Amino acid sequence: MSKEIISTRPPSPGETLLREKFYESVAAQDDLMSKVAGQLLTLELAIPGIYAAVLKLVRGDAATLPLNLAFYLTFGCWLLALGLTLTGLIPRKWKVDPTILRQDPARYGESLGLEDFFLRTAGYKQKLMIASSVLFFAGIISAAFTI
Repeated sequence: MSKEIISTRPPSPGETLLREKFYESVAAQDDLMSKVAGQLLTLELAIPGIYAAVLKLVRGDAATLPLNLAFYLTFGCWLLALGLTLTGLIPRKWKVDPTILRQDPARYGESLGLEDFFLRTAGYKQKLMIASSVLFFAGIISAAFTI
């Protein structure tokens, strides 16, 4: 074994601040995704109402739509998007071992580490919000073909 001395020093105040900000950003990703879900939920509830109001303004008292594929696709996509957004807002239970920071990826089935928990939660919500956004946009596109 080598008897070489390795010198160390305590972290500088800047390094300490950067480390703290890094861990704060990791922990805040879940909250950020929840805020995105809240904004998306607002849009998903407002757009169908605006769609109905515009339909009423454009067609007057005869504000009806033919039941065709575009109609079912529009409201089906909007309903699925709403379901995915609500799923992202409902808290999910994760098995977490608070004594470890990062779990070995081969042992994720047992429990997650603290950092893994925040990253997994944010990633789970991110996937749901992306899928919800794509479905909602597809619903908006197909709504153009219902009139």
